[in-house]
Amino acid sequence: MKIKRPEYYFKIPKSEIAKDILIILLVAGIVTIAATSPFFLVNLLKGFKRFKKYPRRKVYDTFYRLKQQGFIDFYKEGGQIYFLLTKKGKKKTSWMQINDLKIKKTEKWDGKWRILMFDIAELKKLYREAFRGKLKSMGFVILQKSVWIIPYDCTKEIEMLKSFFGLSNKEIRLITVKDIGEEKDLKKFFKLD
Repeated sequence: MKIKRPEYYFKIPKSEIAKDILIILLVAGIVTIAATSPFFLVNLLKGFKRFKKYPRRKVYDTFYRLKQQGFIDFYKEGGQIYFLLTKKGKKKTSWMQINDLKIKKTEKWDGKWRILMFDIAELKKLYREAFRGKLKSMGFVILQKSVWIIPYDCTKEIEMLKSFFGLSNKEIRLITVKDIGEEKDLKKFFKLD
């Protein structure tokens, strides 16, 4: 019996070049490069300082490999080459963004706790497990069953996770509070004060 991978699961590219290309296309939407043939690669490298750290040939080869895998598409029109993410490429970059998602720790704690409560249906068990794993990797600590806590602002990160997993406001709730009662152990764990 073949097990179908959930829609959100994609192998993360091993190549940093591929990752850079996909993220740039995600942010920019579409990228154009002058298609003046032997200088195509030079134009590409000039346009993105991020690629200067890689060997030219590897950057060029990575673009074509991503095209063959169906993650990017490009076409030539009027002396320009246009690069864009395919639907498959957008899914892959979404997963990469979620995989790299971290909560920024502040130097000075603002005295507020962020409590995340969720109730994700049994039908979405895979999503629920992936969501829990991501919370743990981001630094959240379990307070009670399906109730997690962290002392840092994480509103944007939680919104990204909610959107990525297709979860509603009824399934996930983020609350910011000053008083949670006994907090000595949590302060010690998070190295606060």
